[in-house]
Amino acid sequence: MQTKQDIERLLAGAGTQPKHRLGQNFLIDLNLMRMLIQTAHLNEQDVVLEVGTGTGSFSQGIAAQCGRLITVEYDTTLFNIAKSQFSRFGNIIQFNMDVLENKNAIQQEVLDAVESARDEFRGRFLLVANLPYNVGSSVMANLISGPVTADGMFVTIQKEVADRMAASPCNADYGTLSILMGATGTVRVLKKLPASVFWPRPQVESAMVSFRRDKKKAREIHDMQTFREIINLFMGHRRKMLKACTKFAAGNLEKVRHWNDVFDEAVVDPHKRPEELTPKEYINIANLCYEQTR
Repeated sequence: MQTKQDIERLLAGAGTQPKHRLGQNFLIDLNLMRMLIQTAHLNEQDVVLEVGTGTGSFSQGIAAQCGRLITVEYDTTLFNIAKSQFSRFGNIIQFNMDVLENKNAIQQEVLDAVESARDEFRGRFLLVANLPYNVGSSVMANLISGPVTADGMFVTIQKEVADRMAASPCNADYGTLSILMGATGTVRVLKKLPASVFWPRPQVESAMVSFRRDKKKAREIHDMQTFREIINLFMGHRRKMLKACTKFAAGNLEKVRHWNDVFDEAVVDPHKRPEELTPKEYINIANLCYEQTR
């Protein structure tokens, strides 16, 4: 792993500097890197995805403890710097691309690499990363809803996203990410991080967060696409009452003809607002809608 001086030297040697527009804030506290890796309890059968390779500092610590590391970096200069640091590692696959095909999908090439590695290694699939601020929420949401799902996530992220990840109903931070994570696993905010542990110092607060998937909870969702559609429908109009939100049903949800029956069977008051519903109530509504629309 690399100190701040190491990173500065590598960037200077490549004739570049951190790019604010790409959210390039390098984690320079080696103890925090070790803490995040230790919290993930990596072993030689685990497959790890890292988004935001940077200069390869965090990557080296991860690769030393896992079976296969798949790491994605958008910036070509940083990609090449990291590549030059990986000569002693035979278990790293690098991608130089935007990790997202679009907001609702991770690049298929990356997912194929993960699936191939999972065929070879029989451990968990984890996201372990100092996540770039501009893609963090979308990456995590996609690794919850699939088609390829992570068994756990151990990340540094801006504090406002961490708050959304862990938020409960009726909280101002409660939203799509809160519901997805609450419905499929357990979130813990491990540590708030001062700006001084990054270089350059970001203008926002950060946090270290873990998510552990609970397979039993996740199996209660009969169809993930319908579940996502229900969340988007209601949370897209979070200040309206549930019964008013149904007027905006689109796509597959247009087939739902008996919303009152759905609310009755789910034991959910249609006069409630979307931000008041628990993840379990969202699951119940989505499952009943799936039965009506399949």
